[in-house]
Amino acid sequence: MAEPIIGIDLGTTNSCVAIVEDGVPKVIPNRAGYQTTPSIVAVAESGRRLIGHIAKRQMITNPEGTVYASKRLIGRKWNSPVVQAALETCTFRLIEGPHQDVRILLRETVYSLPEISSIVLGEMKLIAEQYLEREVAKCVITVPAYFNDGQRQATKDAGRIAGLDVVRIINEPTAAALAYGFGRNMERRVAVFDLGGGTFDISILEIGNGVFEVMATAGDTFLGGEDFDNRIIEWLVFGFLKEHGIDLRKDRMALQRIRDASEKAKIELSSLAKTEISLPFIISTGQNEALHLQRTLTREKFEDLVIDLCERCIQICDKTLKDAGIQKNELDDVILVGGQTRTPKIQEMVKEFFGLAPARSVNPDEVVALGASIQGAGLVDERTSVLLLDVTPHDLGIMIVGGFFQKIIEKNTTVPTSAGHVFTTVRDNQDKVRIMVFQGESQRAEDNELLGEFILEGLRKRPRGEVEIEVIFEISADGIVSVSAIDKETHQQQSITVTATSGLTEEEIRKMKQEAQDYALGVKQSDAYEKAKAEVDALLRDVDGVMAKVREFMEKSDFGQEALSKVDATIARAREGFDNRNLDTLNNVKAPLERTLRMLRGVAEKLDSERGGSGSRDAETLHREANQLLAEKGDRLHREAFQRHNRVLKRMKEAIDSKDNQAMTRLRSELEASVRELRDL
Repeated sequence: MAEPIIGIDLGTTNSCVAIVEDGVPKVIPNRAGYQTTPSIVAVAESGRRLIGHIAKRQMITNPEGTVYASKRLIGRKWNSPVVQAALETCTFRLIEGPHQDVRILLRETVYSLPEISSIVLGEMKLIAEQYLEREVAKCVITVPAYFNDGQRQATKDAGRIAGLDVVRIINEPTAAALAYGFGRNMERRVAVFDLGGGTFDISILEIGNGVFEVMATAGDTFLGGEDFDNRIIEWLVFGFLKEHGIDLRKDRMALQRIRDASEKAKIELSSLAKTEISLPFIISTGQNEALHLQRTLTREKFEDLVIDLCERCIQICDKTLKDAGIQKNELDDVILVGGQTRTPKIQEMVKEFFGLAPARSVNPDEVVALGASIQGAGLVDERTSVLLLDVTPHDLGIMIVGGFFQKIIEKNTTVPTSAGHVFTTVRDNQDKVRIMVFQGESQRAEDNELLGEFILEGLRKRPRGEVEIEVIFEISADGIVSVSAIDKETHQQQSITVTATSGLTEEEIRKMKQEAQDYALGVKQSDAYEKAKAEVDALLRDVDGVMAKVREFMEKSDFGQEALSKVDATIARAREGFDNRNLDTLNNVKAPLERTLRMLRGVAEKLDSERGGSGSRDAETLHREANQLLAEKGDRLHREAFQRHNRVLKRMKEAIDSKDNQAMTRLRSELEASVRELRDL
C-alpha cells in the first residue's frame, strides 16, 4: 500500500485535514468529532501547549498566552504596515526577530510564526495518524493564491518543523475548484471566491477532461473575517471610549472579551436581524466601580461597518475578470469558499456582481482540504491524477536604472514558463552588472519584494549601450524561480536560483524541529501516563469496593489471609506508581490488579449466592407458615393480612434475584412481621 499523502488546509481561523480513501476524498474529524479545528495555539501556566477548541475556550482568561490568526503575519517583515497595524489590536505580544521577521512572546518563550503554524500542522498530522492508525509523513498544504514566495516558504518551513514532508504547496482557490470538479465529467468555467478568516482570493478557472487551468488569480492577504470582526471591535471600543473616557484596547483581557463577543455577534447576524452584545464588569474604574458594555448591533449597522471591505472584494473580482479576458456572463458557476462567505451581504453582492447564484454543492469550510487531498492522492495513484495548470500570482522582474521595476514574467502566466529580456550597459567601460530580482506589481522596484541578487562580471569594456545582456527568468511547476544573465557576444554567464526565506536559518529550523519532536514525545508520554493512571485508579476503586464486602470473610481462613496479603501488596505497588509518576509500574500492575479483581468478585459472588440461598429458604419457611395460618382461620382480616404478606414476599424474590443483600435483610424482617401479624389475629 502506497504511503498516504494527506491534504491540509492551514487556515487563518480554522484548519482541516483530509484524505482520499477508495477514490473518495473525505475530511478527517478531530478527536472532539469536529470537521475543522481552530487555528489557535496557547501556552498554559503549566507550560503545556493547548491547540484548537481547548485553546479557544481559555482565550479570555489567558489573552497574552494565546495566539490566533497568526497566518496573517507569516512571512512578513517587522516594519511592514500590516505588522504595525496588527500591533494595535493583538492581545498577544509581537516582537521583532533577529532577521527583521516577526516573533511572538508567550510566557517568556519566543516563537517564530512558522513555529506557531507548525504546532497547528502537528495537530493535523496527529488527527490523521489516529484515524489511519499509522504514521503520516507526507502532505499537500494549501496557501492563499496571493501569497508571495516568502510566505509560501514560511509555510513549507512550518511543515518541516512539524515533521512533515511538504510534497506540494497549492493555491486555496485551485484546491477548491479541484474538489468541486473532481469525478464530474464536465466542462465549466468557474470563479472561486475565497474569503476566509484572514485572506481573500479570487481565481478564474477552466475545468474539463481532468484538466484544471487557472486563467487569472488575484487577492489580498490582509482582507478576511478578522477585519470584519475588527470593525465591530472598533465600534464597541470607540463607543465605550466616548461614553466613559476609557480605551478598552489597553486592557488585554477586556479586549479579548470584546473580540470573542464580536465574532459571536458577526456569526449570529448571518441568521438574525439583530443581536445583543452584553459584557458585564468589562473593566473597573479603580474606585470599586465596575463598568458594563451593553450594545445592540443590527445587521443593517454591521453591513454599514463592513461595506467597504465587501466592496474591496468585488473590485478585486472585477480586475481579475479583466486579467482573464472574459465577461461575467461567460462564467458557468461561482464557488464560495471560506467561513466569511456565509455573511448575507457578501452573498448578495457576489450574486449581484456575477449575475449567478453561488453553487451550493460544496462546504466552504472543507472544500479546500478536500482539494488538497485529491492533489496528494494524484501524486501516488494515477487513477486520481489530475492536471493542474496554475499561474504565478505576481509579476517577476528586475530593477533597472532609476530604481524602476522591469517586468520579465507577468502575473497570471501559466507555470512552468520562461521569458527573457535584453538590456544594455548604462555606463562607459562597465565591466560588471548587479541583477536584483523582484516580485510585485509596483513600478518602483523598492516597493516590491526582493527575491535575490547576483553580479555578472567580466563584461567587455565598451561604450555604454554597446554590450547586450540577456536576462532570462524560468519558473518550474513547483514555483521555483531561476534567473540567469548572459553577455550575448561572449556568452559569459551568471545565474541564481531564487530561494525564498521565511526569516529562519537552516539551523533554527533544525533546532525547532528537534524541539517539536521532543515536546511531542513528552506530551505522548504524559498522555500515556494519564491514561494508565485513570485505568489503574478505576481498578483500585473496584477492588476497594469488593474488598469492603469480602475482607471480613477472607480473614477467617489462612488461605484468605494469604490472598489478602497479596492483594494489599499489589495495591501498594499501584500507589507507588502514582507517587513516582512511573508509567512502567502502572502498566505492569494493571494485569495483577485485574486478576485480583476477578478473584475478589468470585469470592463476593459465592457469598451472595450463599446469602441469597439462605434468604430464599427463610422466605419459603415463613410463607408455608403463613399459608397454614390462613387455612386454619380464613376470615377477612386474615385474607387482607395474607395479601400484605404476599406483596412483601414478591419484593423478597426480586431482591434475591438481584442479589441485593441489604434489601434481603430488610425484607426478611418484614416477612417475619407479616407472619407475626397472622399469628396474632
